[in-house]
Amino acid sequence: MQQKRKSLYDIIRQNKQGGSNVMRKQKNKKCSAHERDGKKLFWMALPFVVFIFVFSYLPLWGWSFAFVNYRPGKSIFECEWVGLKNFTTLFLQPVMRNRLIEVIRNTLGMQLINYLLMPLPMFFAVFLNELNSKKFRKFVQTVTTLPNFISWVIIYSLAYGMLAVDTGFVNNVLKNLGVIDHGISFLTSSDHVWLKMALLHLWKSLGWNAIVYLAAIAGLDHEILEAAEVDGAGRMSRIWHIILPQLIPTFFVLLIMSIGNFLNTGMEQQQLFSNAMTKPYIETLDLYVYNMGIGSGLISYSTAVGMMKSVISIILFAGANWFSKFVRGTSAF
Repeated sequence: MQQKRKSLYDIIRQNKQGGSNVMRKQKNKKCSAHERDGKKLFWMALPFVVFIFVFSYLPLWGWSFAFVNYRPGKSIFECEWVGLKNFTTLFLQPVMRNRLIEVIRNTLGMQLINYLLMPLPMFFAVFLNELNSKKFRKFVQTVTTLPNFISWVIIYSLAYGMLAVDTGFVNNVLKNLGVIDHGISFLTSSDHVWLKMALLHLWKSLGWNAIVYLAAIAGLDHEILEAAEVDGAGRMSRIWHIILPQLIPTFFVLLIMSIGNFLNTGMEQQQLFSNAMTKPYIETLDLYVYNMGIGSGLISYSTAVGMMKSVISIILFAGANWFSKFVRGTSAF
């Protein structure tokens, strides 16, 4: 009996050891599979990391120009070290300070109008989604998306052909209808410059920005919409109570990311539409950096302004991300 009990005990122990060995082998296989997948992902991501490092971080070496009195044609090591002189010039010299305040005012004014118009692509995406005719929907989406790929040079030519004082299409139509006696200077007037620039930017980017919201709408749970329709909810009720609330998280993510670019208005549009009448109201921070660096040759000073803009953008983005997490419980990053 004792031998039988021992043999039975040995069999159970061997079975347990065998089972643990099998589990250990399976675990080792899983670990090795995860390691292989991790290595594959690493080698797949490495080219993108190198690309970002080369084209996004290495150019930051140019920030060193802000600390020297740089002159074209000389090595940066041959230029005079001035430390923080270019940064103090921003705030201590009255002429520079007043002009900087002016361009910051223009930048903030244009961007605030852009933020007020920011919900329009979301509503436009909802409008496209509610169209019954697929052909008409694709036609409208194509027509409104194409301007995003048109150069601002071509847009300026179109705007000049449409809005010129003497030969513009709009002025000729208004004259023929007897609405006005003299042409209206849409492009050379200093009135409502910020609003005109914002509306042009909206026309150019409306269809493109709506694509993100169309993708978000496609990912919604359509069973909820069908259930609401069965319960008697109309189209406007479904849009207001179901679709729009589910698009709000997407809107806030885009809002947070755009706040990081609050001071980045670009310069192509402003440079093309700038003239003697509109320059005091149309020169933004990016155009100011270009004019001071390339136009006036103050490369070190313009670099200091660009650095200041970058630091403020990072602070704005971090603050908006923290505020979103504090208020809504979620953040972009």
